[in-house]
Amino acid sequence: MTGKRLAIVDDDAAVRQALIWLLDGQGYQVSGFDSAEEFLATGPDTGFNGLIVDLRMSGMSGIMLLERLAGLDYCPPAIMLTAHGDVPHAVAAIKLGALDFMEKPFDDEVLLSRVEKMLLQDESNRASHGRRQRVGSMLAQLTEREKEVMQLILLGKLNKQIAEELSISMKTVEVHRARVFEKMGVKSAVELAGLLAASKADTTGGRGDGH
Repeated sequence: MTGKRLAIVDDDAAVRQALIWLLDGQGYQVSGFDSAEEFLATGPDTGFNGLIVDLRMSGMSGIMLLERLAGLDYCPPAIMLTAHGDVPHAVAAIKLGALDFMEKPFDDEVLLSRVEKMLLQDESNRASHGRRQRVGSMLAQLTEREKEVMQLILLGKLNKQIAEELSISMKTVEVHRARVFEKMGVKSAVELAGLLAASKADTTGGRGDGH
């Protein structure tokens, strides 16, 4: 996965430079930051595909950085590094979206393997994020009445039942149904249900996904 962008956030210059050298040698585009504050100063939309973050830094810690990033629309997966690893911190890091937790000193080959895993996760997360955004944009195009009709369609209601429940004509229901399908890019109620189920799975399936 050469060409992928990685950020190293570590206040230990020697470790930071060693990581940059190692990853740059694999064809990655690597940027180093000596603090969480410096990384955040680059702006929320940095476009990185993965982060390698030190747990204990002067100023904002690695955990605090992940907490800040968790509030973004999308945050790439992260590997947390520490010279003082312990279970509580590992659990906290993973809950905040860290893909892995490694103690210093680390084996180069193991780290490279985990970076590759992290980048595969980023690809999956970005695909899920893209689907959520597309479905969200489609739903935003629906009128309130169209949303009401859509919910009843998803419940398996027939046009006649929908007309009776909403006190509108069958013809009006047919028009709303056609518009819902058109705006959602589907041709049937089954396709519509599948699209929304997949979007919900993307939302609840983990970070990605933001998280």
